[in-house]
Amino acid sequence: MALDVSALSNFNNEVAGELLVKSVYGGSTMEYITVKEGVKYQEPINLMEVDLYIQNGTCVSTPSGSLTYTQRNITVCPRTSFDGICLKDMDKKYLGIAALEPGSYNETFAMASAYSNLLVNQFQKANDQFLWQQVSGSASTFGGTCESDGLLRILSSGSAGSAITDSAQIVGSTTASLANLETMLEALSTDVADREDLTFFMSIGKFRELVSDIRQQNNFYFDPMSVTNRPGLLEMGMPFQNAKIVGTVGINTNRIVLGPAEQIVAGTDLMSDFSEVQLWYDINTDQLKHIISTKLGVNVAFPEFWVSNNA
Repeated sequence: MALDVSALSNFNNEVAGELLVKSVYGGSTMEYITVKEGVKYQEPINLMEVDLYIQNGTCVSTPSGSLTYTQRNITVCPRTSFDGICLKDMDKKYLGIAALEPGSYNETFAMASAYSNLLVNQFQKANDQFLWQQVSGSASTFGGTCESDGLLRILSSGSAGSAITDSAQIVGSTTASLANLETMLEALSTDVADREDLTFFMSIGKFRELVSDIRQQNNFYFDPMSVTNRPGLLEMGMPFQNAKIVGTVGINTNRIVLGPAEQIVAGTDLMSDFSEVQLWYDINTDQLKHIISTKLGVNVAFPEFWVSNNA
């Protein structure tokens, strides 16, 4: 007798299959900059500057010079991720066996931890994109409509509302070469030349382009082990200079900027909001719901101390 199995589907042990989570390169520019907590809507960065005037020291009788206080405002934008998923949609799939507890009331989700971690990971990436790319009044997939600009506009002479001076620009090549970065260092104000927080910020692609340029030059001083892959960031030291080079997912253009990173101030309500996910089962909709709610905004204390290729 012949064996007839044509009515059966080919075997696929889906329950034994490995589940891979699509984690992305998150980015964390906020590790390098100053963070101001407790900002509900808008707060100023208070700035103090002295214009010192030196005059002949013989019988001085006329006071000269000035002490000036100014402000640059940080406007934070409320940012929320909210969604609900119906776990019953898994009942007909192998995921129902792997992820759900027995019973028709799906109040528990075995993959809740991985789900929460992935939500935070995606939100972290969107935060870096927001800090750099946000355009005031324009809607975006990483932040919605907001009243504040991101760093790419604040640190650009070609955009409305920017404060960086044209004389500080390095206009021209968009190549992330060691020579071009050195040109930017030469143009940096000597007033901040000794700071320990001098930082080049660029895209991940530009960072890799720079590493390739250094390698192709066979520079004996370059240590490949100096390139560190931190969570969401690439970092290395600038050879023979007191500056760091950082590649961030927040920049998606040819722009390269250089300046004192701690003079960038990000405002938020509470730092822990960025890593807190509220996950609950809503019996009214029979859904597993989540919410991440934060506030975020950014400004630069002294943009005149920054240089850019303005690409």
